[in-house]
Amino acid sequence: MAPSTPLLLYGATGYTGRLLARAAREHGLRPVLGGRDGARLAQVAAELGLEHRVASLEGASLDAALHGMRAVLHAAGPFSATSLPMVEACLRTGVHYLDLSGEVAAIESVRAHDARARQRGVMLLCGAGFDVVPSDCLALGLARQLPGARKLVLGISGLELISRGSLRTLAEGAGQAVLIRQGNQVVGIPPGSRMRELDFGAGPRPCVALSWADVATAHASTGIPDIEVYCEAIPALRMLMLANRSLGNLLSTPLGQLWLELQAQAFPPGPTEEQRAGRQAVIVCEVEDGAGRCLRGRLRTPEVYGFSCTTAWALARRVLAEDVEAGFQTPARVYGPEFVLAFPGVVRDFP
Repeated sequence: MAPSTPLLLYGATGYTGRLLARAAREHGLRPVLGGRDGARLAQVAAELGLEHRVASLEGASLDAALHGMRAVLHAAGPFSATSLPMVEACLRTGVHYLDLSGEVAAIESVRAHDARARQRGVMLLCGAGFDVVPSDCLALGLARQLPGARKLVLGISGLELISRGSLRTLAEGAGQAVLIRQGNQVVGIPPGSRMRELDFGAGPRPCVALSWADVATAHASTGIPDIEVYCEAIPALRMLMLANRSLGNLLSTPLGQLWLELQAQAFPPGPTEEQRAGRQAVIVCEVEDGAGRCLRGRLRTPEVYGFSCTTAWALARRVLAEDVEAGFQTPARVYGPEFVLAFPGVVRDFP
């Protein structure tokens, strides 16, 4: 077996983890695969000819799995339950941390370890995939053109396909407030209470505010105090909003969460390659200052799952080359707003 890259891909048996493992070779990488289910992990590793290490997120096994690694790419969700154990292990072992989290609260909890990470010389970089590389780069690029911007609005289109893991994350938030940022603070608003129209390139489309990673990451990148993120109100999202309005209190109970978990288990692991083929996503961004000046931009990317693999491995290669900055970081803050433009299929419409 060829030598392994000193990077642990943790969560390699999940839908996105498997995509990442299969895509690694295209980027000249041979990650060590990590996860909790030894049998499933061994099967994936054997299929790809990669080394694997079984480790739970508790106890010394995680430190052992990180032995000899320079970085970990953390793809095991829900990140609300998995991020901090991995971050703590990385801080203990001096290993750089990257994840694919799109969860506001989970990212904020990682951000709280900024000072410790700086002391240890460890980078903690959240949002290495579609969440949040393109939106982070677009937001920072616009913010730099309008110094003193006070409000940032992001809109996302192209999320019709969803994996079982993402569905579990949505289910976990059932009955809970939508998170936005006001006056530099994360606050909650009722689900479905904030809607607006955004133009993704074919005229205005109805959108609804969602809890999205950029509420945390765009603040770290730009310093803008008021941030809202919207998603095009596709039918599945409208149904989720209706369920939240009518059954939110029930769905947030242990029994309701159990029912949602059973529904998720019956869901396919994720979209097939044929379903993903040819799809695109579009992100729009608006920044506004206190005088009412407003700038708008738009960014088009390939479909979200494949693009997440592309950006995550590109970031991993930078980290393995020690192109890092210690502490809590975001992709655009470290590698600049032009970083996303290096990838095929990305088109930016910018002032």
